[in-house]
Amino acid sequence: MAVLSYTTFIVLSLLLLVTFSNVAEVYGSANLRPSDCKPKCSYRCSATSHKKPCMFFCQKCCATCLCVPPGTYGNKQTCPCYNSWKTKEGAPKCP
Repeated sequence: MAVLSYTTFIVLSLLLLVTFSNVAEVYGSANLRPSDCKPKCSYRCSATSHKKPCMFFCQKCCATCLCVPPGTYGNKQTCPCYNSWKTKEGAPKCP
């Protein structure tokens, strides 16, 4: 009986581990290489009318955080480093 409970616990733990690792992959954990920053930032900045400053700061943030939030706006909670980097005035540094 104890062996069955232990085996069930191990199997459920492994399933949870696999599930959470896939969630981290989908939501942009810090897993980019610096060479991935330019294409990710190009998409991130594609909807703005201020492309040059957006690309500059996005690439700077990506190089430091190795993460760019999905989409063209918002979703910064998926990249904690990217989300928490602020200017001297307290405004968000990363687009």
